Amino acid sequence: MTKSTIGLLLVNHGSHSATWRQALMDLEARVRDTILAGGLVQGVKTAHMEYTEPSIASQMKAFDHEGFTDVIVVPIFLTVSPHSFDDIPTILGQKHDPEVIQALAEEKIERYTPTARTHIAPLLDFSNTLQKNVLRRCRDLSRQPEKEGLVLIGYGDETYDKEWGALFDQVAAYVKQNIGISEHNYGWCGHIVRYNPAETTKTISAALQKKDSAVVIPVLVAYDEMFQKNIIGRGIEQVDGYQDKVLYKGDAILPDTDIDDWVVRISHEYASKIAS
Repeated sequence: MTKSTIGLLLVNHGSHSATWRQALMDLEARVRDTILAGGLVQGVKTAHMEYTEPSIASQMKAFDHEGFTDVIVVPIFLTVSPHSFDDIPTILGQKHDPEVIQALAEEKIERYTPTARTHIAPLLDFSNTLQKNVLRRCRDLSRQPEKEGLVLIGYGDETYDKEWGALFDQVAAYVKQNIGISEHNYGWCGHIVRYNPAETTKTISAALQKKDSAVVIPVLVAYDEMFQKNIIGRGIEQVDGYQDKVLYKGDAILPDTDIDDWVVRISHEYASKIAS
């Protein structure tokens, strides 16, 4: 039996923002040595699903060229979406829905069926890293929890709106149990609301009807000027008296050592199964 040569591909959404892309490359840099030191994984790469290179197709071609037999694909996505459920498997040749194939072609996203076997790992919501991440960031901002409402602003998804809402409720419940905040709201800043800052304004204003101030946490994988600054930031500026009522830092989920550890752990778990 031929010995497996295992690679790891960290897949993210992609962004026009160089700052956003660098955060994902930095994630690879932080986990690379630990993953390779385990001996089961022989190569680590990062791919952006859309907007820019390196793409999933180009990185999988590189793994094939280098002779890898198996590639573990770890999507750095919050929760289920058409990207994780349809697009990534279709790009990799695991699914063949004509509508998805057509949509990818229109967006000029290349599909490539690799010679290497691909193994897609769970999304970030499979672990409890997101809950702990938001709690830490909320604690950094909170001053008087009993007088504050928690506001979570995420990208959102039209197809899986129910699942996204359930995840944000779960995260908020964890924060509320640990910090003493009693109310929460969540809203979206992505395509589902047409990138409209007014949706952020509306969500925060609803929180301020019940509490004196609002702790606003952007539940976004990395920092992108368009979202944390131009959409969420401008939405906050439209809140009446926001300087005194809104506690906000334009940060993101990354960097986070818990997520680094999760990537290492899930990679080792999958590699051990492949190698056995």
